[in-house]
Amino acid sequence: LTTTMSVMPGVVAALKSAGLRERVKILIGGAPLSQEFADHIGADCFAPDAAAAASLARQLLERAEAAL
Repeated sequence: LTTTMSVMPGVVAALKSAGLRERVKILIGGAPLSQEFADHIGADCFAPDAAAAASLARQLLERAEAAL
């Protein structure tokens, strides 16, 4: 949602401050967002819609499991 865009950089910063950033993946998406915005705020992934987000989340989980 457009109304949440302004706080997204703060969420990324809070995760960094808490020492959690390297342990979580940040996936953003939806019509008002873009890969450029994801890159700008330091998110890991961008998805244009919920179906693409679910696919990306599955890929991230599979990579994490393979790394174990």
